[in-house]
Amino acid sequence: MKLSVIVPILNEAQQMPHLLADLQPLQRQGWEVIVVDGGSADGSYAIAQASGFTVLQSAQGRARQMNAGAGVANGDVLLFLHADTRLPQGAAALIDQALRSRTRCWGRFDVCISGQAWMLRVVSSCMNWRSRLTGIATGDQAIFVLRSAFEAVQGFPDQPIMEDIEISKRLGRLSRPACIGHCVTTSGRRWETRGVWRMILLMWRLRWQYWRGVPAHQLARLYQ
Repeated sequence: MKLSVIVPILNEAQQMPHLLADLQPLQRQGWEVIVVDGGSADGSYAIAQASGFTVLQSAQGRARQMNAGAGVANGDVLLFLHADTRLPQGAAALIDQALRSRTRCWGRFDVCISGQAWMLRVVSSCMNWRSRLTGIATGDQAIFVLRSAFEAVQGFPDQPIMEDIEISKRLGRLSRPACIGHCVTTSGRRWETRGVWRMILLMWRLRWQYWRGVPAHQLARLYQ
């Protein structure tokens, strides 16, 4: 299976050197790498262009950017990667093994959140166990999906937040997710900047309200 990794970015100039350094070996292994900029004002787009990867510009919004990337991707499997998330060694083989039987059409990795606060390890573990129990994945877990399944659910919903929760629910009607136990590593910067406990309470509040039917655009204002 050919893999396409799609990375939405917005004002990620500080992350770009590390991100591009991690993506270049994947391209040498045969991955297609697509970076989608949502209107950065810090030079991120120019840095990405200089990398030699496929670089697009789209309307701002992670869902819109990921859909734009998927629209030009050539891969049989689409992997959606946040700019501050790093894949484990052998990610391609792990994805191939997870999807090879065709009993699962999508999946995600376990996540480890990097940072100084010890509570981040607890948050990571809770995210991974919750995902296994509910079949819901978050964007931090590097969601991957067969192109046919992605097209069947019409891609990510055009909403400013909770797009990962919504596409998980839709893909869940096709199959349970393949849960890869190897960790992607994602930055704990938003947790440490806002406060770990404050972020925990905020995310649970947002999820609860989304489950109750509060529109995503209202939740996006709360998150910001």
